[in-house]
Amino acid sequence: MTALRDASAEQIGALDAVTATLVEVERTIGSLQAARDGLLAVGARLAIDIARTDEARDGGDMTTRAVASEFGAALHMSDRTIERRMAEADLVVTLFPRLWQAQGAGILSAAHVRSIVDAGLHLSDDADRDAYAGEMIEVARTESPNRVARRARRTAERYQRRTIEERHRDARAQRAVWVKDRTDGMAELGLLGPAVLVHGAFARLTDMAKSLSDEGEHHATAVVPHGAAVHEDAEAADSSSGAASGGSTPDARTLAETRCDLALDLLLSGTPVGHDSPTRMLSTIRGSVSVTVPALTLFGETDTPAEINDRTPIDTSTAKHLAGTASGWDRILTHPVTGALLAVDRYRPSAEMKRHLLARDQRCRFPTCGQPARDCDLDHTRDHALGGETAVDNLATLCRRHHSLKHHTPWHVEHLGAGVLAWTSPAGRTYLDAPPAPNTVTAREPAPPPF
Repeated sequence: MTALRDASAEQIGALDAVTATLVEVERTIGSLQAARDGLLAVGARLAIDIARTDEARDGGDMTTRAVASEFGAALHMSDRTIERRMAEADLVVTLFPRLWQAQGAGILSAAHVRSIVDAGLHLSDDADRDAYAGEMIEVARTESPNRVARRARRTAERYQRRTIEERHRDARAQRAVWVKDRTDGMAELGLLGPAVLVHGAFARLTDMAKSLSDEGEHHATAVVPHGAAVHEDAEAADSSSGAASGGSTPDARTLAETRCDLALDLLLSGTPVGHDSPTRMLSTIRGSVSVTVPALTLFGETDTPAEINDRTPIDTSTAKHLAGTASGWDRILTHPVTGALLAVDRYRPSAEMKRHLLARDQRCRFPTCGQPARDCDLDHTRDHALGGETAVDNLATLCRRHHSLKHHTPWHVEHLGAGVLAWTSPAGRTYLDAPPAPNTVTAREPAPPPF
């Protein structure tokens, strides 16, 4: 039986009613959370006011602790937790009052607010923050927090007073590697570095791990008798296992585990150069990473940042280098006015249609999903077996989870044109999903001639 296809009209009606109630409950929760943040912010300001009256030498730190302890004792919570929440609430209410009000009205959830605030914290001008918040409220009305976070980073860049080139130059001085001990004999290795290099390294580890997985599956197929089950969760394979015995078995490691093993192996047994030349380091990257560069940025006409994988801004110098020379990178040029794709170029051979769809969709096209398109399946919206064409207006990127959902539940999807998908739920609700806007900058229209 296919999920929900045999449900009765009464059961579908009950599902719709529960969905509607759940939406209202979430709105109420968001409003109550905003009310709580307002009270915590009042407490934070009250502590500062009392400290000023007492001319406290510690800047109000002890007074704030006292207020947090008062709240914590009453709520049976740690005063440290309360003090942290007071600071976070005061920040939102003070710097982003528009977001706080929208949450209080049930328009935004706490997760939406956090995504928008995190991306806009560096904005120092009140008017800029307010305009930024206004833009993001409209986006957040119909998008999930993870999608909002990506859009927020791009939008916040437009309100920056300093160029990303200047900020990146300063930020590079914070490069670091650290170790944090964990429990059960484990430890965490952290690294802070230029985004383009970090993403390139992660992509290379992923490609290497997948190659091991593919090789392991090939060997396992050769030695497993017909009809024997192979573990479906095996994400990677050790190419050397089973060599001594003349056979091979699937490796039970997940993709994440294999990435970790490869990274440590490369660090411990590799021979690093340790040279900080961007050109030298970029030339060593073999992972596949999509870099979107506004055409006017390449020509030096604007400072609009390029982006890695449609989410992480990078400095202009690095983007120009990648767009011009680096192998294994996708170059996506966008129109300065419309934002339409001008060109999609890839140095390694790949299907033209796949390049177009990856550039257009950028992520899984199920509403609220943020899985990168490079990790998704290319799905025929109208089944090929039912006459659906293999064309860009009948194809979309779907992650494995939502690909299965489309084929095994009553969820229905159709193309409306221009890449817009209309999803209809089992309860009859319709959700539109448009392709993300390419990274671009709006150019000023030339003034009309004076005649």
